[in-house]
Amino acid sequence: MPLNLRTFLQATNPGRTLFLRDNPEEDNNYYIDFSSVRGGQIIENLRDNITLLSPDVATCELFTGHIGCGKSTELLRLKAELEREGFHVVYFDSGEYLEYHDVDIADILLAIAHRVIESIERLELEEARGLERLFEGAVKVLQKEFELEEVELKPQIPNVPDVGIKANKKGFSLSFGMGKITAKAKESSELRKKLREYIEPRISNTIEAINNEIIEPSIEKLQQQGKKGLVVIIDNLDRIEDNKKPWGRPQPEYVFVDRGQQLRQLKCHLVYTIPLSLRFSNDYGYLTQRFLTDPNVLPMVSIKLRDGSNYREGIELLQQMVLARAFPELESNKRLEKITELFDNPKTLELLCFVSGGHIRNLLRFLFDCIRQERNLPLSSETLKQVIQKKRDQMVLAIEPYEWELLRQVVESKKVTGDDGYKILIRSMFVYEYRDAEGSWFDINPILEGAEELKL
Repeated sequence: MPLNLRTFLQATNPGRTLFLRDNPEEDNNYYIDFSSVRGGQIIENLRDNITLLSPDVATCELFTGHIGCGKSTELLRLKAELEREGFHVVYFDSGEYLEYHDVDIADILLAIAHRVIESIERLELEEARGLERLFEGAVKVLQKEFELEEVELKPQIPNVPDVGIKANKKGFSLSFGMGKITAKAKESSELRKKLREYIEPRISNTIEAINNEIIEPSIEKLQQQGKKGLVVIIDNLDRIEDNKKPWGRPQPEYVFVDRGQQLRQLKCHLVYTIPLSLRFSNDYGYLTQRFLTDPNVLPMVSIKLRDGSNYREGIELLQQMVLARAFPELESNKRLEKITELFDNPKTLELLCFVSGGHIRNLLRFLFDCIRQERNLPLSSETLKQVIQKKRDQMVLAIEPYEWELLRQVVESKKVTGDDGYKILIRSMFVYEYRDAEGSWFDINPILEGAEELKL
């Protein structure tokens, strides 16, 4: 049966995250395990830290890497593995609740509480009166300040406001109401400010209520049902913007360094994604002290070795990722026989994988752009070169003369250091991080390798 171009285009959509749909079995056929060419079994280590080393005592793990390098897919794989081990896992995208340019500790804690409550409502926990009272007070403040008609009080319970908080046979359910208020807070900076002003003086009580009335009773109920514990995975917190709070503190340092100790006080297993910038921050040491662990870094898929030679294993696995999107049911060796159905020459596929630098989403973007430009299969090397040149031209326009000198230094030293190095080189994706048996090393984005400015 000939390959359907539209189906292939949909499978290569760079905005699609594997294992996030209702049919994870299909995504299993698309998934390629890159751990051997990323420098280690990162997800396996995260899993074992919970399941083997500390199944009964709460842990807190940090996870980071370039946006688009495959973190969400790996975290969803971690979720599946933990569930197979008998844990109840609450995974959510923090972007549903947070405005990334303006984030505070209360926003994160309320998002976690809401998703845990929503996930375990069927367990019929006892009334969370402490958290309810806290939330009722916040609701009254917000209604008084903003006259929110959509959360008008409806006396389902005597003297208890409704704001969309539903009464049930236990008396009170926070999930729907919390979701409504946090959604409104995301939309309004003034509402966020008032909500934080109410919660901040009560932050210790908030954490205590979440632990005593939500997390610990949930774990007890889950264990009665044969589960081993509760894990919460908060994805995309690495997208918190690197702007400054009104008092001058960078937002990532404020959230994860200044308030990190409070984030780890929740008494369940936690996995936080954090901004990659924190690895290059002067506060990195304080970060590791707050969380009592080093961040787990997901590097790029290695397409080169430190000496500059091509890394065949990495390129071959990236080729399999592309081929799997077209021929998910075939074994890896059979897929190789199909290369010329997708590309005019095996070298075209090899160039596609190499120029991606091992960045998963960028590889899919280049492929996606080639399909949309050519609108036919097999894809030609000429089309790919045009896509590469267009991207190179876009990147070169953003690079200042002194930044070219920094890039030349990276080519020579394979190192990036300091906050400036991060902001200029890595955040802009001019430089990628790789890992081997010797540790981390850095190299320029292969897209830039043909730029004349780099040769000066």
